[in-house]
Amino acid sequence: MIAPDYPEAPPAPLRLRLDAQALGDNWRALDQMAATARTGAAVKADGYGLGAGQVVPVLARAGCRDWFVAHWAEVPAVIAHVPPETVAVLHGPIDHADVAWARSTGVRPVLNSLPQVARWLAGGGGVCHVMVDSGINRLGLAMADLADPLLAQLDIDLLISHLASADEDVAQNAQQLAQFKLAQTMIPARRYSLANSAGIALGPDYHADLTRPGIALYGGVARRELAGVVRQVAHPEAAVLQVRNLHAGDQVGYNATFVAPHAMRLGVVALGYADGYLRCWSNRGVLRAGAAPLPVVGRVSMDLSAIDLSAAPDVREGDWLTVDYDLPHAAAASGLSQYELLTGLHRRFARIVT
Repeated sequence: MIAPDYPEAPPAPLRLRLDAQALGDNWRALDQMAATARTGAAVKADGYGLGAGQVVPVLARAGCRDWFVAHWAEVPAVIAHVPPETVAVLHGPIDHADVAWARSTGVRPVLNSLPQVARWLAGGGGVCHVMVDSGINRLGLAMADLADPLLAQLDIDLLISHLASADEDVAQNAQQLAQFKLAQTMIPARRYSLANSAGIALGPDYHADLTRPGIALYGGVARRELAGVVRQVAHPEAAVLQVRNLHAGDQVGYNATFVAPHAMRLGVVALGYADGYLRCWSNRGVLRAGAAPLPVVGRVSMDLSAIDLSAAPDVREGDWLTVDYDLPHAAAASGLSQYELLTGLHRRFARIVT
């Protein structure tokens, strides 16, 4: 059966406005902090939820030349805008199909284990990256593996490791730095990389040849030193679907967690936990009409939230409202991490670069 040629469906009444100037400025600020090191960009998880197809061109125009994703399936959205050989896949090749695809495209695998090293070499090898575990105990070659003769057969562009607690002032940071410096003496590579967003703020000892910021690019403050350095990039917006007039005592939403204390105007907006606006925002979140705060009242449901329109008497159905989503403040208010706040924003948001 041939499907009818229907016109394209209208978008959901949700949009995610991306501030391109702030995004580019954030990369430039981090690049300046890294001084002599080159600055890359983690664009995994679809550009931290903002859309790799939207953020990669902006960051490339700012000067970024090194890109990091987690999965092979994330690569096409990135290499649509930048050369394949500049893209690294952090999870590495888990089977021979991954090896064949990397070699055919030129995308660089990050090898995390001796079996991955053997798999890469068996498939023909070529330029690659290598991850060494300096103490986080996630992915990466153990320090004890670094003397394995297989590694001498690799053509390593980048030797990388990952900091576990760079957002805190703890002894683990210096311990990992020492392990990474030891790895540098054992594994020859063209370049070395350790610092994530928070690692950049730890200072030049951690910068090596290339930094790999992620959350800070998108407005996240990973350490106090980044406050005032990076700016908010993501601005979620939702349309008002209905305006209701409540009487004192009227109950709102599932399980009636809000009861109107007096007569009030209520707005129902197209924003719910299916969009990444989770139930933790119930009776806690805030939307805005201009500067006017509009508190979320009642329980956030799958597709809808209710808001108190008392501070914005002129809001009508169809009006667009902005969600309070400055990452450090939103994390403190919601109990979610800054990472969760971004990567949880779902595909019903139309991505708009401004």
